[in-house]
Amino acid sequence: MFLAKEECIMTDYKNMTSEQKKVILLLKSVIFHYHGLDSEEQAILDQTAEKFDAWEELKWANEFIALDYYTAFERAREYLNEVGNTLDKDLKLKYLNMVWEANNVKGYVTEMEATAILKLAKDWQVQKELMMMVRKKV
Repeated sequence: MFLAKEECIMTDYKNMTSEQKKVILLLKSVIFHYHGLDSEEQAILDQTAEKFDAWEELKWANEFIALDYYTAFERAREYLNEVGNTLDKDLKLKYLNMVWEANNVKGYVTEMEATAILKLAKDWQVQKELMMMVRKKV
C-alpha cells in the first residue's frame, strides 16, 4: 500500500514541522491538479493528510491552488524554491520521490506529471539523483 512506502521514507513523520507537511502536500496537490484532480488522487491526498496529521496543511495547499488554478504550478515553484533553500538534498529527494510514488499508485504517471516533477527537481538541483532513483525502480 502507498502509505507503507511513505512510512519507510519518512520514519520520523510525527516530528515533521507544519512547513514540511505543507511542502509534501503542495507538491502532491499541484502535480495531481496539473491535469485535473480525480477522486483517486483526492483519496491519496486524504491518506497523506491522515498519515501525517496534516489536514490543515492539505487545506492550505488546496486554497493555494484555488487562488488561481492557472498559475498554481508556477506559484508553487516559487514557493517551493524559497522553502527548498532550507531543506537538505536528501529531504528534497525524499519528498519528490514521494510524489513520484503517489503517482505510481494510480498505475501510471502522465507525461505532463513527469515533466512537472522533473521541473521541480531541476529547481531544487536534484534532477539527476531523482532520475537515478526512478530508474532503479523500473
